[in-house]
Amino acid sequence: MQLNEKLQILRKEAGLSQERLAEKLGVSRQAVSKWESGQSTPDIENLSALSDLFGVTLDELIKKESAPQPAQAVRPAYGGTARSYRFEYEYKSKRKFLGLPLVHIHIGRGLCKAKGILAIGNLSAGLLSFGLISAGVLSIGALSLGLVAFGALAIGLLLAIGGFSAGTFAVGGICAGVFALGGIAIGMFSTGGVAIASHVAIGGFASGHIAIGDVAHGVQTIHIDANSLTSISAEQVRTLIQQEFPGLWQFAVDWCTLFFR
Repeated sequence: MQLNEKLQILRKEAGLSQERLAEKLGVSRQAVSKWESGQSTPDIENLSALSDLFGVTLDELIKKESAPQPAQAVRPAYGGTARSYRFEYEYKSKRKFLGLPLVHIHIGRGLCKAKGILAIGNLSAGLLSFGLISAGVLSIGALSLGLVAFGALAIGLLLAIGGFSAGTFAVGGICAGVFALGGIAIGMFSTGGVAIASHVAIGGFASGHIAIGDVAHGVQTIHIDANSLTSISAEQVRTLIQQEFPGLWQFAVDWCTLFFR
């Protein structure tokens, strides 16, 4: 089997178009087309790159023999079947804004990085970012950082929602922020099963300057009757907050009285 035939088979097995293969090698699509038609031959540098990309040796590429089988690799000791082919998909739009592609998708095994206005990848960064580790204005991922962040571990300048979260507004199982709402909430104004705050804490266990809860510790405390926040009036809480923190932002006062009748 000739080199051009092998290249065509390997490319198709890898799920690549001629254009995508050309992008990965840094050559033109026409060059790839000529290689596969037998009109020209890749130089040694490109042959080496093709060898690495397809997981075959240079000898397998160059020798006139049957097509190499990258998917049928060495059998491991435990008797299973190992595959040398590594799934990887990448798409990068040609249109750009501020020097970044409008869309960059790069997923697969390993450190697949994506950077664009819309970025989707194992490691991603962009205006809208989705990935295992994600950073962006709106960021969603296992570990996410951004203006607004959602994830198992989320850190958001404005809003963070996740199992563990930190931000101006933080919502999660364990959260920390100016305004914190969660199972364990720590902040200036905290609401949760366990609420710890510098100003106002509301929860089952509450500790703060003003503490409202079943168990309350603070300078000013209000104990909840029958485990119900509705047993306390919003006006009562509002008056207490304004007494202890005169001039406090109206939004903060409204937030703290939101949970009462």
